[in-house]
Amino acid sequence: MNLDIYRTLGRSGLRVSPLALGTMTFGADWGWGSEKDEARQIFDAYRDRGGNFVDTANQYTNGTSEQFVGEFAKGIRDRLVIATKYTLTTRPGDPNSGGNHRKSMVRSVEDSLRRLDTDYIDLLYLHIWDFTTPVEEVMRAFDDLVRAGKVLYAGISDTPAWQVARMQTLADLRGWSPLVALQIEYSLIERTVERELIPMAAELGLGVVPWSPLASGVLTGKYGRADLEIGEGAASPTGTRKNVAAANGALTERGLVIADVVKEVAAELGVTPAQVALAWTLLNSAVVSPIIGARTPAQLADNLGALDVRFTDAQRDRLHRATAVELGFPHDMLARPMTREVTFGGVQLERRAS
Repeated sequence: MNLDIYRTLGRSGLRVSPLALGTMTFGADWGWGSEKDEARQIFDAYRDRGGNFVDTANQYTNGTSEQFVGEFAKGIRDRLVIATKYTLTTRPGDPNSGGNHRKSMVRSVEDSLRRLDTDYIDLLYLHIWDFTTPVEEVMRAFDDLVRAGKVLYAGISDTPAWQVARMQTLADLRGWSPLVALQIEYSLIERTVERELIPMAAELGLGVVPWSPLASGVLTGKYGRADLEIGEGAASPTGTRKNVAAANGALTERGLVIADVVKEVAAELGVTPAQVALAWTLLNSAVVSPIIGARTPAQLADNLGALDVRFTDAQRDRLHRATAVELGFPHDMLARPMTREVTFGGVQLERRAS
């Protein structure tokens, strides 16, 4: 598989690469990102391999990420699929400078267009659910921006499945622009999204775009037990990557046990742990394009090697058993032999494709 063997995003006809370039590492504002020259090298290396799907957000590295992406995209803008996000506050203390509401969305889009130096955004995500804004307001505002040509497609990130389902149904009923992408945390360490979010996305036509497929670096094998004692100040995007790993809940004893299994499989295949972790996410048919957040050109080259990884059935089973989560009710109950017997009475049914 190569970066220039493209996939369609959700129910749309938009073609994107099978690995997206994450740019939260573009800019040193938070203490651990790449300076402009190195970020440019990463961007160019991704493009040279045929990559076209670039992910950023309004507040990544305080806006520097969008500025760098806009500068690097000059001359090739229309060849790229640039995704950005709104929701994060831009003026702490101002109640309307963040959130999911229309004012926040419109203002954020205008600011992103300026930083990206473009007249349209290919994919705009709602970044984080705020639990206050009516879904009608969100979906109508998305549709207005699409009709105005400032946004081409709408997506959503980090939101409960039942809310996403409401929004998609509402868009379908009212003829508004639907959601075509779902960005969620998904990795060998974080598999609870397999309970509701991933099945919902497959059923309702949202392409899954995983963030943190390497679990903030934990699955690369870079951390050990001594790193578990990180102390105060971990819950912040600033400082070190270890801070982020701890704040995201990936740097735990369980996470390190899983990382050990990943290293074992990587050694058997003669590849790196990062390549194993990324390749595993691509095994899920609902996943369109995991986001790779390389901080150096060498890390990018290593991550792209995931496209060539092939697991044996035994290796896939070992990774599954080491990381599986309980699906819980009603999924576990519905899968029990007694439930299936009283429901189907021995009738064999072929499941329809999603």
